[in-house]
Amino acid sequence: MQKEIIINVTADQHRIAIVEDGRLAELFIENEERGRMVGDIYLGTVVKVMPGIRASFVDIGLEQDAFLHFSDVGDNFRDFGAITGDENGVDEEREEPGENAPDRRRRRAPLLQRGQEVVVQVFKEPVGAKGVRVTTEVTLPGRFLVLMPFEGSIGVSRKITDFREKRRLRRIARSILPPGFGVIIRTVAEGQDEEVLRNDLRQLLETWRGIERTIRTSRPPTLIHKDMNASSSTIRDLFSEDVTRVAIDSPKLYRDIRAYINLVAPKKVHVLELYRDRRPIFDRFGIERQIDRLMDRKVWLKSGGYLVFDRTEAMSVIDVNSGRYAAKSDQEQNSLRTNLEAVREIALQIRLRDLGGIIVIDFIDMMEEANNRKVFEEMRREMRRDRAKYTILPISEFGLMQITRQRVRESVQLSVSETCPTCRGAGIVQSKPSLLTEIDRWLTRFRLDSREIRLRLNVHPEMARFLTAGTIPPLMGLMLRHFVRITLAPDISIPVDGFRFFSRKREIDITDQYRW
Repeated sequence: MQKEIIINVTADQHRIAIVEDGRLAELFIENEERGRMVGDIYLGTVVKVMPGIRASFVDIGLEQDAFLHFSDVGDNFRDFGAITGDENGVDEEREEPGENAPDRRRRRAPLLQRGQEVVVQVFKEPVGAKGVRVTTEVTLPGRFLVLMPFEGSIGVSRKITDFREKRRLRRIARSILPPGFGVIIRTVAEGQDEEVLRNDLRQLLETWRGIERTIRTSRPPTLIHKDMNASSSTIRDLFSEDVTRVAIDSPKLYRDIRAYINLVAPKKVHVLELYRDRRPIFDRFGIERQIDRLMDRKVWLKSGGYLVFDRTEAMSVIDVNSGRYAAKSDQEQNSLRTNLEAVREIALQIRLRDLGGIIVIDFIDMMEEANNRKVFEEMRREMRRDRAKYTILPISEFGLMQITRQRVRESVQLSVSETCPTCRGAGIVQSKPSLLTEIDRWLTRFRLDSREIRLRLNVHPEMARFLTAGTIPPLMGLMLRHFVRITLAPDISIPVDGFRFFSRKREIDITDQYRW
């Protein structure tokens, strides 16, 4: 598989595209006004402890207080007060000797008190009305290692499958680690010698010592450590041996990333290129056109079937439809083929749209249980490329598959869109006949309490056309029925399903006086 990283930089936005075999597989967008927060470390103050939901809220200086669940309070919290350690922001799975740490944390209630100062690290971006989620287990990710201050354990990525290599890496880590520190050895460390790992660890320790000094001289709430921006962190976390090109259209960022690659992987610096063409970089690599599909509710499959994506507050729902296959004779096999094709596209779209939380997929019904198992196994294979943590359940008797996927940030769609002011996010608006009925009821209430007969009605131009169409326009019917004279005023600022009434005599808006 050919893997490329394409980075587009403008004055107010960084866009990082991961391309696999010419097809967009992942997209990260960082806006200037709200940069990446995952990995940032804050000194904060506990402002509320809520045992009922096993959580507390921490003031870290943002508009919304950070959410700190008891399960995200580290084992060393009691011993080290505000300074503790974690593997937050890392895309690796961890192996840990001895008893499982999350289980230990669930069996005790952490000593959190209102007014207490704590050092926390962001591991989930704010999503919708929810603030950031934080942990007291601070970690510092490097190129090959993830430093865990005060953790004391050594973990190895589960993606390193060779037993001898795991043992070698553990032996190196034990020999270079200072007392009281732990590390997670990342996938890209496979095959690296001791000197490379030692250099990575030295840089991480220097960063941590600087963080400790800042903590001792700071007062909450304050930002203690800012992690890399999205572009640099992508290179740190995703730049592997299978990357064949890294193209960047910013000379400054190109120089920064070139210096970093020269330091950590000098043999791969040749894949880095500065894009100088006048044609936009995402146009040149065919990415812009693929990004447009992210906003589509419907995604077509090559067979003629299609997927429909819908989002609610709590979950994302994907509906699989057969399309042209529905007319074929062998319904069971056609359903299986469409479902298998849908699985491959769904796995890609989940990564591409960065869907998180609960995902429910409504597959085409199949009668044979063996076919449902084939679809389930195919989904498990396709999702292995996903770096986020996820859980997949088999297809239920209702033809539904449930997936839970780690939510770290807002989905790509939400990061580049905003709620429609007309439909308020519902995707539908009140029909024109229904709005006409609402205007009629308003006039009934108005005429019960007022003697005025001259009004001005402001509506959207679409509704204005509806009110004046036909031999006997609806507007004429309103005036005859309620014995009023209405001057119609098309107004583009009025929502399609809204209206405003004004008193012609007093020249004031009287809509809300008679709304209900």
